[in-house]
Amino acid sequence: MDEHHRAEIAAARETSHQTRRATVPALEDILYQAVPALDHGFVRVVDYMGDDAAIVQAARVSYGKGTKRVSEDRGLIRYLMRHRHTTPFEMCEIKYHVKLPIFVARQWIRHRTANVNEYSARYSVLEDEFYVPPREHLSAQSASNRQGRGEILGTQDADRVLDLLRADAAQGYRHYEEMLNERADGSVIDPAHTGLARELARINLNLAVYTQWYWKIDLHNLLHFLSLRADPHAQYEIRVYAEIMLDTVRRWVPAAFEAFDDYVSGGVGISRQGMAVIRQLAAGQQVTQQSSNMSKREWRELMALLQRPE
Repeated sequence: MDEHHRAEIAAARETSHQTRRATVPALEDILYQAVPALDHGFVRVVDYMGDDAAIVQAARVSYGKGTKRVSEDRGLIRYLMRHRHTTPFEMCEIKYHVKLPIFVARQWIRHRTANVNEYSARYSVLEDEFYVPPREHLSAQSASNRQGRGEILGTQDADRVLDLLRADAAQGYRHYEEMLNERADGSVIDPAHTGLARELARINLNLAVYTQWYWKIDLHNLLHFLSLRADPHAQYEIRVYAEIMLDTVRRWVPAAFEAFDDYVSGGVGISRQGMAVIRQLAAGQQVTQQSSNMSKREWRELMALLQRPE
């Protein structure tokens, strides 16, 4: 993080405002603070609206007398999460400032339920920062999953990959500066030459180069994002960011986070056929994959979930 960002964050954290709005002390403690991610990235909360009480307030307006039987806010929030009543969770919003590699941003932006404003390389020069994976995360392609990773590369192969990644990113950035005839600090490289327009020079940038954006989203859609991107099967690089954001949710709306952790992150979805198998097993009946009306893959997944041999 450069000195400009550090000064901006320090100034923001030293300023306080009186308000009648609900605030959450645990989230206020880290407001504006940049939490490091990967080698050059970060996540920081820059604004938020609502808290656990806002979820309850919205639910009681929506459901009227039907919710008066719930005596505790925590119980109501768990009921809403358990039964997938999502609208009350949309009453809370949060805004993040994120610095991330371009290839992670392209994966992230597939979630189209947020408001996004990204750093523009048409107007500004991107900094000479690019992501290089840690050696322990350099893996071969998975043989069974087209989107996954397999065994970690051996030392010789890992060294070769790291050399290629660093060399390609560095050369691409040198050529980017050369075409611009400008450095990130605004200085001209060679006054005798005219630089290419920024909107054209940027096409030479490597996907490992870092970009930044402000990302605002409601709690319901944030939890959906986190259910996918904080999952152990998600790509490591985006999972790093998702896990940082999970902690901000835990600070911000602890009751909602607890319900999410219990029913979504720690829960599973089971098909009608899966439920039928579970009932048969609970009744002591014999059941096989062939008699279950489930595919081999579904059967394997269910047996793994139940910790039973296939």
